[in-house]
Amino acid sequence: MTKRGWVLFLTMGLIWGVPYAMIRVAVADFDPVVVAFGRTALGALVLLPIALYRKAFAPVLRRWGWVLVYTVVEIVGPWLLIGQAETTLNSSTVGLLIAAVPLVAVVLVTRLGHERLDLRRIAGLLVGLAGVGALVGLDIDVSNLGALAAIAVSVVGYAVGPIIINRKLADLPPMGVVTGSLIMAALVYLPFAVWRRPEHYPADATWSVVGLGLLCTALAFVVFFALITEVGPSRATVITYINPAVALLIGVSLLGEPLTAGMAIGFPLVILGSILGTAKAKSATKEPAPV
Repeated sequence: MTKRGWVLFLTMGLIWGVPYAMIRVAVADFDPVVVAFGRTALGALVLLPIALYRKAFAPVLRRWGWVLVYTVVEIVGPWLLIGQAETTLNSSTVGLLIAAVPLVAVVLVTRLGHERLDLRRIAGLLVGLAGVGALVGLDIDVSNLGALAAIAVSVVGYAVGPIIINRKLADLPPMGVVTGSLIMAALVYLPFAVWRRPEHYPADATWSVVGLGLLCTALAFVVFFALITEVGPSRATVITYINPAVALLIGVSLLGEPLTAGMAIGFPLVILGSILGTAKAKSATKEPAPV
């Protein structure tokens, strides 16, 4: 990897490891739907001029139906549900649970016939599930089952989103898809955000929403596209294994969240399981049926 590639890689690992702490700070004062709206609206405002300049937005409008489906499963659902979960769960715990996305993706792509579930991937799934079990069993109180369900739905959404991109939107400009998705998500959130708008705007929560929109959304996608161009899509996805470590470090060191036994046991198991589970396998001979 080039020096520029390493810089982009480390930048992405940091940027997408930070949102969980920012969300935790923001939802302490704002309703989760307000946080989600602020993030998507700010991100869209920054990316729309770039998408228009690159002429990447118009093609997306012609495929708005699938873009809307992608938006619901990848942004509207997860960003609201993660915010809701973080009203009761620590940001570091949420970041580690989200690291299970590759494990769910493995199950989905094998069920669709894209790849075979070989012994290495089965081992990865078992190890990863053991890690998730350690996190849930040792860290999450029974009273937080609603928050756990919200994270589970978000994990599935994050796993389904790339499949929709790959099968239905792969020929569209990525910048246009992301910009269109953020605009659609902001419009979905808007009436609920107005209804739940806060009476006061504490500085910590307000700046967290601004950071989510400008840094963790707009800048993050620009850097991610640059990273894909520099190192390719496969190597770019390795940031999935860096983000939870950053989320854990920030949560413990800056927000004073506890470093629990569940994290100590579950984190390495989830990451190891994801690495094993996403290792390249032989493609299935049968063509997958269209969704």
